[in-house]
Amino acid sequence: MKKFGEYIEKLKKIRIFPEREEGQSGEEYAKQRMILGLKYGIFALAAFAVLRGLILTAGSNIRVSNSVNGRELPIYCVETKEPKIALTFDAAWGNEDTQKILEILKKHDVHVTFFMTGGWVENYPDDVKAILAAGHDLGNHSENHKNMSQLSDAEKKEELMKVHDKVRTLTGYEMFLFRPPYGDYDNAVVNVAKDCGYYTIQWDVDSLDWKDYGVDSVIKTVTEHKHLGNGSIILCHNGAKYTAQALDTLITKLKEKGYTFVPVSELIYRDGYHMNVEGRQIKN
Repeated sequence: MKKFGEYIEKLKKIRIFPEREEGQSGEEYAKQRMILGLKYGIFALAAFAVLRGLILTAGSNIRVSNSVNGRELPIYCVETKEPKIALTFDAAWGNEDTQKILEILKKHDVHVTFFMTGGWVENYPDDVKAILAAGHDLGNHSENHKNMSQLSDAEKKEELMKVHDKVRTLTGYEMFLFRPPYGDYDNAVVNVAKDCGYYTIQWDVDSLDWKDYGVDSVIKTVTEHKHLGNGSIILCHNGAKYTAQALDTLITKLKEKGYTFVPVSELIYRDGYHMNVEGRQIKN
């Protein structure tokens, strides 16, 4: 930029139009200036177009970045001044409580995100349709619930797209949110998911419902979690033993804290963002 500034200063000192030659008529001199003016004008427009293109290209290259210190990060939470949070359910096994969960969510007018495996979609197609019909997000939890970082890129893609195609065929819905099984990921997992049209979603608040410690434990773990705050993403499981029993009170207590609920699709930024080292998505 310094050299560019020096170049501009030099241009200012350049005499664009020559002095009128001795014996040259006023009409001839005016015509000469007009021709030179047109040439310089065309050159200036061309230069402006090139400069504008460079600026736009540079801007497009920094609109979205999941990379932090060489690591590709999934979204753990979102920076926002609004007291909104996202409740999520991983659906990989069991279905006894799904209808009860949907009824409680409807009672509180809360919309959430369900991350489903291919096996769960196959076994409970009516529930998949019911979840979507109730206004909730459908998310991808892989086909077979494998450790994604241990798979080849081709296998990663297959794990993503098999369940994607199943849900699209069943409902017409195009999923774009992906949660890796066990929260297991590496750079390749995030990049392959991105290439398949997916945002990789983790969580910053784990309910620990999968440990089956009891109803009170689920409620207390979430409501007193040190990371709970604006933009938090909460992890639950529809098949865990005490989740459905804890859900009504959990939602009530979170609302009492001033939080509103949105599905992940409405919490995250789709464009124009970057990540910090904590996996917090930040608007540019």
